[in-house]
Amino acid sequence: MKKHCFLMVIGVLFLGLLVSSAALAQSPQVKCGPDHAILYKKAVKLIDSAEKKLAAKYTAEAKAQLKEANSLFSVLVKECGPLQKERALTEAEMAEEARNNKLKEEAMAQIDRLEKSYEANLKKAQEYELKGQSEMGDKYARQAKDESERAHVLAIKAEIYALRNQQMIFRFLANQ
Repeated sequence: MKKHCFLMVIGVLFLGLLVSSAALAQSPQVKCGPDHAILYKKAVKLIDSAEKKLAAKYTAEAKAQLKEANSLFSVLVKECGPLQKERALTEAEMAEEARNNKLKEEAMAQIDRLEKSYEANLKKAQEYELKGQSEMGDKYARQAKDESERAHVLAIKAEIYALRNQQMIFRFLANQ
């Protein structure tokens, strides 16, 4: 009788331990603390700096800063995403997100047009070079290069718009 009660108590304790460990495994405790707030603030500073660099025509530096900001936001999405999903966006935030998405899409559409024009001008430049008309070939080559550079700048701007959405979504971290 004692052995039967002992086995039953052990079984209940084992079952309780199993259920509690399964519950813990399904609901990981994600805490976004001061370290995440620091990452957020650094990412925001990088975006702001990248915008200034881009305006000053330092595209390579702007691109590098955006890459780092994107990396920091990736960490925040991974580690603070579940906490952020619990938070509903305000109407102003949804409007800001829609505006940034619209600007990003407009930039992407311009990039497509510039790439097509780039290819056409490059083809014309090659044709004129083959005909021995190097002045016209150079003219179209310069236009193609200019379009390529503008497309590159627009791609960086599109990335800024996307990262501004991340900034807005994780803005709650700035208050920690």
